[in-house]
Amino acid sequence: MKNRAAKTAAAMAPAGAAATTAAAPAAPKKRVSPVQFFREVRAETRKITWTSRKETWITSVMVFIMVVMASLFFAAIDGGLGLATTQLLKLATAG
Repeated sequence: MKNRAAKTAAAMAPAGAAATTAAAPAAPKKRVSPVQFFREVRAETRKITWTSRKETWITSVMVFIMVVMASLFFAAIDGGLGLATTQLLKLATAG
């Protein structure tokens, strides 16, 4: 049964692809001391390209503008649907 499954997998693999085999489990990682851990964290933090203060300010302003626009849009939709519901209920009770 296993042989047939292997043949099926090999037949369905793209041309030129190597047959897949079960990978050996990775060896457990060696534990490091907390001091070494924080040294590595600090080294990785230095590699990060941080945005400039100006770029952060511009992005924050743009986000604020979009939030205000979305709030106005949803307030208008909510008001319109509320008005439509009120009118429909008045029409239904008047008749």
